Amino acid sequence: MPHHRTVRVNGIDLHIAEQGSGPLVLLLHGFPETSYSWRHQIEALAAAGYRVVAPDQRGYGSSDRPEGIDQYSIFHLVGDVVALIRELDEERAVVVGHDWGSMVAWNTALLRPDVVRGVVGISVPPLPRPSVPPLTVTRERFGDGFYQNYFQQPGVADAALGKDIAATLRMTYASVRNPEPSEGFLGLFAEPETLPAWLTEEDLATFVDQFTASGFTGGLNWYRNLDRNWELTAAWQDAPITPPSLYISGENDAVRMFYPLDAAARALVPNLRGVVDVPACGHWTQQERPDVVTGALLDFLRDL
Repeated sequence: MPHHRTVRVNGIDLHIAEQGSGPLVLLLHGFPETSYSWRHQIEALAAAGYRVVAPDQRGYGSSDRPEGIDQYSIFHLVGDVVALIRELDEERAVVVGHDWGSMVAWNTALLRPDVVRGVVGISVPPLPRPSVPPLTVTRERFGDGFYQNYFQQPGVADAALGKDIAATLRMTYASVRNPEPSEGFLGLFAEPETLPAWLTEEDLATFVDQFTASGFTGGLNWYRNLDRNWELTAAWQDAPITPPSLYISGENDAVRMFYPLDAAARALVPNLRGVVDVPACGHWTQQERPDVVTGALLDFLRDL
Protein backbone atom coordinates (compact mmCIF):
# COMPACT_ATOMS: atom_id res chain seq x y z
CA MET A 1 0.00 0.00 0.00
CA PRO A 2 1.30 3.49 -0.77
CA HIS A 3 2.41 5.76 2.05
CA HIS A 4 0.77 9.19 2.13
CA ARG A 5 2.51 12.33 3.35
CA THR A 6 2.84 16.05 2.73
CA VAL A 7 5.99 17.66 1.35
CA ARG A 8 6.89 21.33 1.04
CA VAL A 9 7.91 22.25 -2.50
CA ASN A 10 8.09 25.49 -4.46
CA GLY A 11 6.41 27.43 -1.66
CA ILE A 12 3.36 25.14 -1.29
CA ASP A 13 2.43 21.87 0.41
CA LEU A 14 1.86 18.88 -1.88
CA HIS A 15 0.20 15.67 -0.79
CA ILE A 16 1.93 12.62 -2.27
CA ALA A 17 1.28 8.89 -2.43
CA GLU A 18 4.59 7.02 -2.37
CA GLN A 19 5.61 3.38 -2.61
CA GLY A 20 8.67 1.29 -3.46
CA SER A 21 12.38 1.87 -3.87
CA GLY A 22 14.58 2.19 -6.91
CA PRO A 23 14.66 4.68 -9.79
CA LEU A 24 12.12 7.47 -9.28
CA VAL A 25 8.93 7.53 -11.35
CA LEU A 26 6.53 10.48 -10.97
CA LEU A 27 2.88 10.05 -11.95
CA LEU A 28 1.02 13.29 -12.74
CA HIS A 29 -2.80 13.26 -12.94
CA GLY A 30 -5.14 15.31 -15.11
CA PHE A 31 -8.49 17.10 -14.80
CA PRO A 32 -10.68 16.34 -12.92
CA GLU A 33 -8.61 13.71 -11.11
CA THR A 34 -6.14 13.30 -8.26
CA SER A 35 -3.26 10.99 -7.40
CA TYR A 36 -5.93 8.32 -6.80
CA SER A 37 -6.26 7.95 -10.58
CA TRP A 38 -2.90 6.10 -10.48
CA ARG A 39 -4.05 3.53 -7.87
CA HIS A 40 -3.42 0.60 -10.24
CA GLN A 41 0.01 1.73 -11.41
CA ILE A 42 1.53 2.73 -8.06
CA GLU A 43 1.63 -0.76 -6.57
CA ALA A 44 2.50 -2.51 -9.85
CA LEU A 45 5.44 -0.23 -10.65
CA ALA A 46 6.68 -0.37 -7.05
CA ALA A 47 6.56 -4.17 -7.15
CA ALA A 48 8.68 -4.06 -10.31
CA GLY A 49 11.48 -2.20 -8.53
CA TYR A 50 10.71 1.49 -8.82
CA ARG A 51 10.15 4.31 -6.36
CA VAL A 52 6.76 5.60 -7.40
CA VAL A 53 5.40 8.99 -6.30
CA ALA A 54 2.02 10.40 -7.34
CA PRO A 55 1.24 13.91 -6.09
CA ASP A 56 -2.08 15.68 -5.85
CA GLN A 57 -0.92 18.52 -8.06
CA ARG A 58 -1.26 22.20 -7.20
CA GLY A 59 -4.95 23.06 -6.70
CA TYR A 60 -6.11 19.46 -6.26
CA GLY A 61 -6.97 17.01 -3.50
CA SER A 62 -5.12 17.54 -0.24
CA SER A 63 -2.48 19.83 -1.77
CA ASP A 64 -2.42 23.60 -1.43
CA ARG A 65 -4.71 25.70 -3.62
CA PRO A 66 -3.18 29.18 -4.09
CA GLU A 67 -5.82 31.85 -4.68
CA GLY A 68 -4.28 33.77 -7.57
CA ILE A 69 -5.00 32.51 -11.08
CA ASP A 70 -1.46 33.51 -12.02
CA GLN A 71 -0.15 30.93 -9.53
CA TYR A 72 -1.06 28.12 -11.94
CA SER A 73 1.17 28.93 -14.91
CA ILE A 74 3.17 26.19 -16.63
CA PHE A 75 6.28 27.54 -14.90
CA HIS A 76 4.64 27.00 -11.50
CA LEU A 77 3.52 23.48 -12.44
CA VAL A 78 6.91 22.46 -13.82
CA GLY A 79 8.55 24.14 -10.85
CA ASP A 80 6.53 21.93 -8.51
CA VAL A 81 7.78 18.81 -10.31
CA VAL A 82 11.42 19.87 -10.27
CA ALA A 83 11.21 20.87 -6.61
CA LEU A 84 9.49 17.57 -5.76
CA ILE A 85 12.34 15.60 -7.35
CA ARG A 86 14.81 17.57 -5.23
CA GLU A 87 12.72 17.21 -2.06
CA LEU A 88 12.72 13.44 -2.58
CA ASP A 89 16.57 13.59 -2.58
CA GLU A 90 16.73 12.50 -6.19
CA GLU A 91 18.52 14.08 -9.14
CA ARG A 92 16.37 12.74 -11.97
CA ALA A 93 13.05 11.01 -12.57
CA VAL A 94 10.93 9.44 -15.24
CA VAL A 95 7.94 11.77 -15.51
CA VAL A 96 4.59 10.27 -16.57
CA GLY A 97 1.48 12.38 -17.11
CA HIS A 98 -2.13 11.90 -18.12
CA ASP A 99 -4.32 14.64 -19.65
CA TRP A 100 -3.13 17.95 -18.12
CA GLY A 101 -0.45 15.93 -16.34
CA SER A 102 0.89 15.06 -19.80
CA MET A 103 1.28 18.74 -20.59
CA VAL A 104 3.21 19.19 -17.35
CA ALA A 105 5.34 16.14 -18.11
CA TRP A 106 6.16 17.25 -21.68
CA ASN A 107 6.99 20.76 -20.48
CA THR A 108 9.17 19.46 -17.65
CA ALA A 109 11.15 17.49 -20.22
CA LEU A 110 11.31 20.56 -22.46
CA LEU A 111 12.31 23.10 -19.83
CA ARG A 112 14.45 20.86 -17.59
CA PRO A 113 15.74 17.88 -19.59
CA ASP A 114 18.59 17.55 -17.09
CA VAL A 115 16.19 16.17 -14.46
CA VAL A 116 14.13 13.93 -16.76
CA ARG A 117 15.38 10.38 -17.49
CA GLY A 118 12.34 9.74 -19.65
CA VAL A 119 8.91 11.23 -20.30
CA VAL A 120 5.57 9.56 -20.98
CA GLY A 121 2.48 11.41 -22.16
CA ILE A 122 -0.89 9.67 -21.87
CA SER A 123 -3.83 11.04 -23.91
CA VAL A 124 -2.29 14.44 -24.70
CA PRO A 125 0.69 14.38 -27.10
CA PRO A 126 3.40 17.05 -27.22
CA LEU A 127 1.74 20.19 -28.52
CA PRO A 128 3.48 22.44 -31.04
CA ARG A 129 3.27 26.09 -29.97
CA PRO A 130 0.75 27.74 -32.34
CA SER A 131 1.34 31.05 -34.09
CA VAL A 132 -1.55 32.66 -32.16
CA PRO A 133 -2.77 32.16 -28.57
CA PRO A 134 -4.35 28.72 -28.03
CA LEU A 135 -7.73 30.05 -26.91
CA THR A 136 -7.93 31.96 -30.19
CA VAL A 137 -7.28 28.69 -32.01
CA THR A 138 -9.99 26.79 -30.11
CA ARG A 139 -12.46 29.65 -30.49
CA GLU A 140 -11.92 29.71 -34.24
CA ARG A 141 -12.09 25.92 -34.59
CA PHE A 142 -14.84 25.04 -32.13
CA GLY A 143 -16.58 28.28 -31.09
CA ASP A 144 -16.91 30.12 -27.78
CA GLY A 145 -18.74 27.15 -26.27
CA PHE A 146 -15.67 24.90 -26.45
CA TYR A 147 -15.00 23.71 -22.90
CA GLN A 148 -11.54 25.30 -22.62
CA ASN A 149 -12.99 28.70 -23.56
CA TYR A 150 -16.02 28.17 -21.34
CA PHE A 151 -13.70 27.53 -18.39
CA GLN A 152 -12.11 31.00 -18.67
CA GLN A 153 -14.67 33.09 -16.75
CA PRO A 154 -13.78 32.83 -13.03
CA GLY A 155 -16.60 31.42 -10.92
CA VAL A 156 -18.86 30.22 -13.75
CA ALA A 157 -17.65 26.68 -14.40
CA ASP A 158 -16.57 26.46 -10.76
CA ALA A 159 -20.17 26.86 -9.61
CA ALA A 160 -21.64 24.60 -12.29
CA LEU A 161 -19.25 21.73 -11.59
CA GLY A 162 -19.53 22.16 -7.83
CA LYS A 163 -23.33 22.20 -7.69
CA ASP A 164 -23.58 18.39 -7.56
CA ILE A 165 -20.08 16.97 -7.37
CA ALA A 166 -21.14 13.33 -7.56
CA ALA A 167 -23.16 14.01 -10.71
CA THR A 168 -20.33 16.05 -12.24
CA LEU A 169 -17.79 13.29 -11.77
CA ARG A 170 -20.19 10.50 -12.71
CA MET A 171 -21.06 12.20 -16.00
CA THR A 172 -17.49 13.23 -16.75
CA TYR A 173 -15.97 9.81 -16.12
CA ALA A 174 -18.74 7.88 -17.89
CA SER A 175 -18.50 10.33 -20.82
CA VAL A 176 -21.82 9.33 -22.37
CA ARG A 177 -22.31 11.85 -25.16
CA ASN A 178 -25.43 13.98 -24.90
CA PRO A 179 -27.32 13.59 -28.22
CA GLU A 180 -28.58 17.16 -27.76
CA PRO A 181 -25.67 18.94 -26.10
CA SER A 182 -26.42 22.10 -24.15
CA GLU A 183 -24.22 24.95 -22.98
CA GLY A 184 -21.35 24.47 -20.58
CA PHE A 185 -19.05 21.53 -19.94
CA LEU A 186 -21.61 19.20 -18.39
CA GLY A 187 -23.96 19.85 -21.30
CA LEU A 188 -21.69 17.63 -23.39
CA PHE A 189 -22.66 14.57 -21.37
CA ALA A 190 -25.78 12.56 -20.60
CA GLU A 191 -26.47 10.99 -17.22
CA PRO A 192 -25.16 7.40 -17.42
CA GLU A 193 -27.42 4.49 -16.53
CA THR A 194 -24.53 2.80 -14.71
CA LEU A 195 -20.95 3.58 -13.82
CA PRO A 196 -18.33 2.47 -16.35
CA ALA A 197 -16.89 -0.96 -15.60
CA TRP A 198 -13.53 0.50 -14.58
CA LEU A 199 -15.01 2.74 -11.86
CA THR A 200 -16.48 1.25 -8.68
CA GLU A 201 -18.87 3.05 -6.34
CA GLU A 202 -16.00 3.18 -3.85
CA ASP A 203 -13.70 4.77 -6.43
CA LEU A 204 -16.30 7.40 -7.26
CA ALA A 205 -16.88 8.11 -3.57
CA THR A 206 -13.15 8.69 -3.08
CA PHE A 207 -13.05 11.24 -5.92
CA VAL A 208 -16.25 12.90 -4.65
CA ASP A 209 -14.76 13.28 -1.17
CA GLN A 210 -11.59 14.80 -2.61
CA PHE A 211 -13.39 17.33 -4.81
CA THR A 212 -15.87 18.15 -2.05
CA ALA A 213 -12.86 19.22 0.01
CA SER A 214 -10.97 21.01 -2.77
CA GLY A 215 -13.60 22.28 -5.19
CA PHE A 216 -12.79 22.68 -8.87
CA THR A 217 -11.29 26.19 -8.97
CA GLY A 218 -7.68 25.07 -8.64
CA GLY A 219 -7.94 22.72 -11.61
CA LEU A 220 -9.87 25.26 -13.67
CA ASN A 221 -7.15 27.82 -13.03
CA TRP A 222 -4.76 25.63 -15.04
CA TYR A 223 -6.99 26.29 -18.09
CA ARG A 224 -7.10 30.00 -17.27
CA ASN A 225 -3.36 30.14 -17.93
CA LEU A 226 -3.42 28.64 -21.42
CA ASP A 227 -2.82 31.96 -23.19
CA ARG A 228 -0.40 33.11 -20.48
CA ASN A 229 1.60 29.89 -20.94
CA TRP A 230 1.75 30.58 -24.68
CA GLU A 231 3.26 34.00 -23.95
CA LEU A 232 5.70 32.65 -21.36
CA THR A 233 7.07 29.90 -23.58
CA ALA A 234 7.86 32.00 -26.67
CA ALA A 235 11.58 31.32 -26.24
CA TRP A 236 10.96 27.58 -26.66
CA GLN A 237 9.20 27.88 -30.03
CA ASP A 238 9.89 24.66 -32.00
CA ALA A 239 12.41 23.48 -29.38
CA PRO A 240 12.70 19.67 -29.24
CA ILE A 241 11.85 17.53 -26.23
CA THR A 242 15.07 15.52 -26.04
CA PRO A 243 14.67 12.87 -23.29
CA PRO A 244 13.50 9.39 -24.33
CA SER A 245 9.72 9.54 -24.71
CA LEU A 246 6.61 7.40 -25.06
CA TYR A 247 3.07 8.30 -26.09
CA ILE A 248 0.03 6.27 -24.95
CA SER A 249 -3.51 6.97 -26.13
CA GLY A 250 -6.90 5.26 -25.95
CA GLU A 251 -8.22 4.52 -29.42
CA ASN A 252 -11.58 6.06 -28.46
CA ASP A 253 -10.14 9.09 -26.67
CA ALA A 254 -11.88 12.25 -27.93
CA VAL A 255 -8.65 14.20 -27.35
CA ARG A 256 -7.27 12.59 -30.51
CA MET A 257 -9.76 14.62 -32.54
CA PHE A 258 -8.34 17.99 -31.56
CA TYR A 259 -4.79 17.10 -30.41
CA PRO A 260 -3.52 14.47 -32.88
CA LEU A 261 -0.04 13.00 -32.81
CA ASP A 262 0.62 14.42 -36.27
CA ALA A 263 3.88 15.16 -38.05
CA ALA A 264 4.30 18.50 -36.24
CA ALA A 265 3.87 16.84 -32.83
CA ARG A 266 6.23 14.00 -33.73
CA ALA A 267 8.88 16.52 -34.80
CA LEU A 268 9.02 17.76 -31.20
CA VAL A 269 10.06 14.34 -29.83
CA PRO A 270 13.10 13.13 -31.82
CA ASN A 271 13.72 10.42 -29.20
CA LEU A 272 10.20 8.95 -29.34
CA ARG A 273 10.62 5.29 -28.35
CA GLY A 274 7.10 4.18 -29.11
CA VAL A 275 3.41 4.91 -29.60
CA VAL A 276 0.85 2.71 -27.83
CA ASP A 277 -2.75 2.75 -29.06
CA VAL A 278 -4.89 1.22 -26.33
CA PRO A 279 -7.86 -0.68 -27.83
CA ALA A 280 -11.40 -0.24 -26.51
CA CYS A 281 -10.27 2.66 -24.34
CA GLY A 282 -11.54 6.20 -23.91
CA HIS A 283 -9.95 9.18 -22.19
CA TRP A 284 -9.38 7.85 -18.65
CA THR A 285 -6.59 5.64 -19.94
CA GLN A 286 -4.70 4.38 -16.89
CA GLN A 287 -7.95 3.71 -15.05
CA GLU A 288 -9.82 2.13 -17.97
CA ARG A 289 -7.07 -0.22 -19.14
CA PRO A 290 -4.59 -0.40 -16.25
CA ASP A 291 -2.91 -3.62 -17.38
CA VAL A 292 -2.12 -2.27 -20.85
CA VAL A 293 -0.88 1.07 -19.52
CA THR A 294 1.21 -0.49 -16.75
CA GLY A 295 2.72 -2.98 -19.19
CA ALA A 296 3.65 -0.22 -21.62
CA LEU A 297 5.21 1.82 -18.81
CA LEU A 298 7.26 -1.15 -17.59
CA ASP A 299 8.53 -1.87 -21.12
CA PHE A 300 9.59 1.76 -21.50
CA LEU A 301 11.22 1.86 -18.06
CA ARG A 302 13.20 -1.33 -18.68
CA ASP A 303 14.52 0.05 -21.97
CA LEU A 304 15.89 3.09 -20.15
